[in-house]
Amino acid sequence: MTTQQTRTPVPCQSPGPPVDVVAWRACRLREAGFRAALADALAAQRVDLHALLQLVDAGCPPDLAARILSADDTGTLW
Repeated sequence: MTTQQTRTPVPCQSPGPPVDVVAWRACRLREAGFRAALADALAAQRVDLHALLQLVDAGCPPDLAARILSADDTGTLW
């Protein structure tokens, strides 16, 4: 019989101020349910992190929240 160990996700908190803000933003987005690639891309952009998290908390799927808040200068959503 094999047992699987479940990994407890490590919260995106450190004892001091964040050293890498982009990494911290990406971590927070992954915790909220964003796919890793999307979280990394959004974390590097000037997207309102709090607005993304509020949309997801209100039941909006992460991909849709990203599309709503990440229009580029041409108006194209990715």
